[in-house]
Amino acid sequence: MTSCPLFLLVPRPPPPLVGADGCPTSAGRAHLPPSCRPHPGRRHGYPFRCDSSSSSPAPRERPPRSRQQRQQRPGGRGDAVDPVGFLAKLGVSDRAFAQFLRDRHKALKDRRWEVCSRFIDLKEASSGFELLGMHRHRQHRIDFMEWAPGARYCSLVGDFNQWSPTENCAREGHLGHDDFGYWFIILEDKLREGQEQDEYFFQEYNYVDDYDKGDNGVDAEEIMSRMKEEYWEPGEIRSRQSQLEMVVKLYEQMFGPNGPQTEEELGEIPDAQTRYNEFKASEKADSLSMWPSYDIIDNGQPFDIFNVVTDRASFEKFQAKKPPLAYWVEMRKGRIAWLEKYVPTISHKDKYRVYFNTPDGALERVPAWATYVLPDAEGKQSYAVHWEPPPEEIYKWRFGRPKVKGSLRIYECHVGISGSEQKVSSFQEFTSKVLPHIKKAGYNAVQLIGVVEHKDYSSIGYKVTNYFAVSSRFGTPDDFKKLVDEAHGLGLVVLLDIVHSYASSDELVGLSLYDGSNDCYFHSGKRGHHKYWGTRMFKYDDVDVLHFLLSNLNWWVTEYRIDGFQFHSLSSMLYTHNGFSTFTGAMEEYCNQYVDKDALIYLILANEMLHQLHPDIITIAEDATFYPGLCEPTTQGGLGFDYWVNLSVPEMWLWHLENVPEREWSMNKIIKVLVSSNQNMLSYAENHNQSISGRKSFAEIILNSGECSVGSVDDNLIRASSLLKIIKLITFTTSGGAYLNFMGNEFAHPERVEFPMPSNDYSFQFANRQWELLDKGFHKHVFNFDKDVMSLDENERIISRGSPNILHCDDTSMVISFTRGPFLFVFNFNPEVSHQSYHVGVEEAGEYQLIFNTDETKYGGCGTLKSSQYMRRTCDKRADGCRNSLELALPSRSAQVYKLVRILRI
Repeated sequence: MTSCPLFLLVPRPPPPLVGADGCPTSAGRAHLPPSCRPHPGRRHGYPFRCDSSSSSPAPRERPPRSRQQRQQRPGGRGDAVDPVGFLAKLGVSDRAFAQFLRDRHKALKDRRWEVCSRFIDLKEASSGFELLGMHRHRQHRIDFMEWAPGARYCSLVGDFNQWSPTENCAREGHLGHDDFGYWFIILEDKLREGQEQDEYFFQEYNYVDDYDKGDNGVDAEEIMSRMKEEYWEPGEIRSRQSQLEMVVKLYEQMFGPNGPQTEEELGEIPDAQTRYNEFKASEKADSLSMWPSYDIIDNGQPFDIFNVVTDRASFEKFQAKKPPLAYWVEMRKGRIAWLEKYVPTISHKDKYRVYFNTPDGALERVPAWATYVLPDAEGKQSYAVHWEPPPEEIYKWRFGRPKVKGSLRIYECHVGISGSEQKVSSFQEFTSKVLPHIKKAGYNAVQLIGVVEHKDYSSIGYKVTNYFAVSSRFGTPDDFKKLVDEAHGLGLVVLLDIVHSYASSDELVGLSLYDGSNDCYFHSGKRGHHKYWGTRMFKYDDVDVLHFLLSNLNWWVTEYRIDGFQFHSLSSMLYTHNGFSTFTGAMEEYCNQYVDKDALIYLILANEMLHQLHPDIITIAEDATFYPGLCEPTTQGGLGFDYWVNLSVPEMWLWHLENVPEREWSMNKIIKVLVSSNQNMLSYAENHNQSISGRKSFAEIILNSGECSVGSVDDNLIRASSLLKIIKLITFTTSGGAYLNFMGNEFAHPERVEFPMPSNDYSFQFANRQWELLDKGFHKHVFNFDKDVMSLDENERIISRGSPNILHCDDTSMVISFTRGPFLFVFNFNPEVSHQSYHVGVEEAGEYQLIFNTDETKYGGCGTLKSSQYMRRTCDKRADGCRNSLELALPSRSAQVYKLVRILRI
């Protein structure tokens, strides 16, 4: 994995005992000799030790590594590591920023070393949800683990123990609390009356299946007997009476049964090479032995425990040996046997909290790793809910993950406001009503905001309190699984808007002052608080905080099969001023003292982890400052995202609509914002930001509700819809492979979004969507237009054909034309003037067919263009620097898409 030290990453022949990532694989560890296996009770710290006693026919020379091999990062998204590689690609020659990237790369290597020293690799560092939180153990018990370094005492309180803070607590000493601040609590299942304890302490149970092999009554004696007869070969099992037995045998072998007792009697000891040669001469070759024969080779290079040279034949023979785990599984009993003997110590849907004793007094908190939380229980203190449904109620996945082909067309949703009624909608309602609409509208991805648990509903879900829990106000974890599964069944990938840039400051439900200390998950002092939003800022330089955040990302992908993430508001975490500063675009602003280098390193590690463990994952960066290298490979100095959001586009449209008369719009300014940096760019005309917090939606601005009747079609509506359509089309066709639309904007929802809050008396009037408008005049036309645009991209792969080639941009005529592949896009923004014969240049001579026209009557247009004008042939008149041009009719406030269907050779 990427997090391993670089000197452990390159494999050597013959086949090593490690994976290609330089760390022992799950299969490889099982076949390591006992002296090389991981220490069983040690998760933190360096876990491997290896003794090299060996024999091999001939030493193998290890070839020196090239510089490229030393710099290569296996599994990464690039080849050789170059911390400033993307600067040359972008043509940037700023020395200060280049030095900043080199320093950041050094800090990244140090951070990787810290991570792998504690968690072996990024896979382990992102799998904390397998240990932390509440989990059922196979040995009829519940294990609970929590990180609270500032606490002195830890216990669980809840319905299962009448909220007693002393009944279920962590043990004293290292069995209940380690040096890193992790607390461990065991909740033993209660033995039913009349039942006896299990005969074997290590008796395991299968809690999911009703029947298992263990119910056959197989006992340990029979298992041991079968293992000895079927698995172990003669000589493989060596019983030891004492831990010193091996040492005594070795001493007798070296010095005889009556060896010297003092140094004087010891005499002169031959050197190691001589003793080794004598040992080799006396050793008898045993081809039947299952142990690999190691050899000691001194080639002048530093000793490397991951590069022990072995005889290939014995190595392959040893690797073929499987561990005898199957025998132990036969003793595992099923769920029926477990329920007959035990009463679960904590039942499904039981409420619980974690109790801490801190220097400032006692605290009861919702566990940070809880997977189901009720953050506001009718005015009472919130609590976590133990979610362990019986097998018959567990949701069973039906569909596999879909793969995106071509461009990414994202439909952004908020589940709570997705209904037409004035209430909080649920996952079930969203699944049955909204998902089919998304599929019908032609989108191939759904992005969910506000899904992660949050106490303040008016925050839209951005003030997260519980990072591993879905919001209970929308439904249960299984309801959300069904939503994701049904979306996959419709061919929709599911993206999650994740907020790792800040967290809620709530001290009862969230992570703030979690263990009584001010610097558990967050920075202390002013740096730990957002300057304007009142939220807390994560401490990205802490290994345990990285463990929490990386595990959180992996949790959503593993547990809920999420297909990708949009990282919300990166500017809040990348700068100590939280992005609230004037940016001129100078490179110095991206490498000065206000840049949080630790936050950048976290984003690199997050992208590396996600793309290595889940190769098809999609990551999107939302950064208002356009930090350089967002979508460049991490091996080339970038952050490793797949897409970046151009936040300037919706702000540009909003500014024009509210402040500039339409006749004075500058085409050059518009096109500069749209295509300034097109590669991997996600564009949108408006999302929830443009219609929330007291602002108006574009449809509300353009329609001017006082003059237009939204249920009919009149001249004002035609003019208004025509502008809305060309704004959407030019934004879509200039995007860099990804486009986003907020729920309702596809049919020009006429009202803003406003969540219940004190300022509106907690009203739900604007916290919904008016789906009934879909079948009414103007809105029906706009929806048909939006649906056909999505269909056009589905069939023609419009926005995945490279960057737009701008051919014509005239502020006087207000006409823009550009090409993408064989497609020509022409926009006339003039609200009054239509052109009957307008020449636009094209690079390729031929016949161009009109395939899309915003002025068609089915889209609420005037239908000015006739069928005879749908096929146009180029002429040899030069225009826009091209040898060929097209003579086109351009109705006012309209846009056309032409496709080159026949090439003419001159």
